[in-house]
Amino acid sequence: MAHSLSAKKRVRQNEKRRARNRFRKTLVRDDVKGFMTAVAGGDIAKAEAELKKTVSRLDKTAAKHTIHKNAAARKRSRLTLRLNALKAGKGPVTKVGGKVKKTPKAAGTKAATA
Repeated sequence: MAHSLSAKKRVRQNEKRRARNRFRKTLVRDDVKGFMTAVAGGDIAKAEAELKKTVSRLDKTAAKHTIHKNAAARKRSRLTLRLNALKAGKGPVTKVGGKVKKTPKAAGTKAATA
């Protein structure tokens, strides 16, 4: 437990910052879920709008140092990859073994049997 006035103030500041950061991260997660729902539904126009909103939220959150700027860039890149795969008609993209790969379309393809 903090005893000095400055230590007590630091505890109060940390609580406020933690709450603020948690709120920002929650908003980012909600935006990502909205984007993923649009992608899963196959609605390209809605997915593009959701991606724009999500990227904006990611950049703002990174600018305030709640998440690292490279983490925001990585998330932005992966979300854009999903949208581009949807636009190209290649089906949903999943993460496989640390690398992002497209899912096989048909059960009889070479990729599906491997």
